[in-house]
Amino acid sequence: MSSNNKRVVVAMSGGVDSSVAAALMVERGYEVIGLTLQLYNHGQGQHQSRTCCAGQDIYDAKQVADQLNIPHYVLDYEDRFKSEVIDDFVDSYVSGITPIPCVRCNERIKFRDLLKTSQELGAKALVTGHYVRQLKSKNHLELHTAVDSDRDQSYFLFATKYEQLDFLMFPLGNFSKGETRLIAERHDLAVAAKPDSQDICFVPDGNYARTVEMLRPGAGEPGNIILEDGEVIGKHSGVIRFTVGQRRGINISWKEPLYVTRLRPAAREVVVGPKSALGKITASVKDVNWLDPSNKAKDGRRLTVKVRSAAIGVPATIVVRDENNAQIFFESSPGAIAPGQAAVFYDGTRLMGGGWIHQ
Repeated sequence: MSSNNKRVVVAMSGGVDSSVAAALMVERGYEVIGLTLQLYNHGQGQHQSRTCCAGQDIYDAKQVADQLNIPHYVLDYEDRFKSEVIDDFVDSYVSGITPIPCVRCNERIKFRDLLKTSQELGAKALVTGHYVRQLKSKNHLELHTAVDSDRDQSYFLFATKYEQLDFLMFPLGNFSKGETRLIAERHDLAVAAKPDSQDICFVPDGNYARTVEMLRPGAGEPGNIILEDGEVIGKHSGVIRFTVGQRRGINISWKEPLYVTRLRPAAREVVVGPKSALGKITASVKDVNWLDPSNKAKDGRRLTVKVRSAAIGVPATIVVRDENNAQIFFESSPGAIAPGQAAVFYDGTRLMGGGWIHQ
């Protein structure tokens, strides 16, 4: 199907952000098609108000689409979501890695499969409710942090491919959350007062370990808590309950506070130490993605790097080792560097790219 330059697809999760994104596109004169992905069907998620993409959320998205008088379709993505996102999440925890399923969902579901579906529908763009700004500079598009720094979601979009930018639209990047809700109220949208989703959508109660054990029976086997020198100082009820940098749950009285410094899942060992042991100033990243390939830091480039979405960025030099790998040299410690998390690169407000921490 050929592209219609006024037709757009809006990914509608049933929340206020994507609903307002749809309303804004209608207001701006676009021919809007609403698509909602059914990603999972956990019984407890059917009436949860702080998750997305199942049960009540699908109903809410349909209700908003009816209010806006736009066509709305629900796509069953359960199987691919399980194989591409849930299984990755579970297997990461089993391997002692702390995953970010929201990045995987954006990378493998929304900005790959849903984008392709949007193109097949003849749309000129896929629109989402992410808080990120899309700016044009010379002859190319750039992603920048949102005006509302408390809502900025650029960290979760580092894996977006450069060639996808021309087909994406993010209408909320210049709004605060309060302004978004006011727009929802102005349009009298049914979700105007709906709470924001807080947990990972397929873990509505926030209990990651229980989800992992349910899908990988036996993953929560007990083991030893040890110091860096190998001294056993306690027991734990499963490596899957810990992540690097964690203090809570160690439950050992010691001469100083203890933090998880490493996980050894094969030996079922949780390695702990003082906070100073977390003060690394270098990290290796893999599967590096650059939002503008011409800006690869082949000879080393000073950028700001965030190792957690809510963290303050730390100045660092990025040295590219090859097409997929890079080494980060921080000017000061960014805090706990957890394998499986993302190191995301910025030049001022511009999102440059990032990679997955593996050492």
